[in-house]
Amino acid sequence: MPALVELLAGYRRFRERSWAVEKHFYQELDSGQHPGVMVIGCADSRVDPAKIFDLVPGQAFVLRNVANLVPPYEEGGGLHGVSAALEFAVRALNVSYILVMGHQGCGGIRAALDTPPGSEPSGEFIAPWVEIIGAIRDRVMQENPGASREELSARLEFEAIRGSLDNLMTFPFVREAVEADRLALRGGLFTIATGQLHWCDPQDGRFTPIGA
Repeated sequence: MPALVELLAGYRRFRERSWAVEKHFYQELDSGQHPGVMVIGCADSRVDPAKIFDLVPGQAFVLRNVANLVPPYEEGGGLHGVSAALEFAVRALNVSYILVMGHQGCGGIRAALDTPPGSEPSGEFIAPWVEIIGAIRDRVMQENPGASREELSARLEFEAIRGSLDNLMTFPFVREAVEADRLALRGGLFTIATGQLHWCDPQDGRFTPIGA
């Protein structure tokens, strides 16, 4: 139970400190949200977008899942959690940007590498989910023969972000908003050990570090 105790202790600190000072701000938020950006990040506990970007409540509409993946658009079948969040962000909230943010040392990316073609999937839900980047994984492995698992993982972390950006454009309402210049798509990767953010150039897809 220590984790739950810590959680409740944190809530009490929030009420005593932040809430006491900012209660009028939270009361204003009660009337609705108007974020300018949607962040699609990883569920990993070490990479909180609010912390990394120094955000305040109401500033970003955040969706987090294993390996920060966006599946391609499809109709019918299944429960489309990512698709529903995208639709709400673009059509209801009218966000100006969608940022797909990955991170170094992603366990979901490593899970994708653990299930190469012909292998038996491990896990009831994770393996099918990360197969969203199955074709990208296969290409990275084919293009880098002899590379270590760490090297492949590092490459796939970047390529998966590019893949999710491509998949975003398969959603008709996303493509329509992008082509009308109401929405822009961006990609980033956070390196935990150094605190460094790598930004994806929307023109050529290259990642470069952002200066402090």
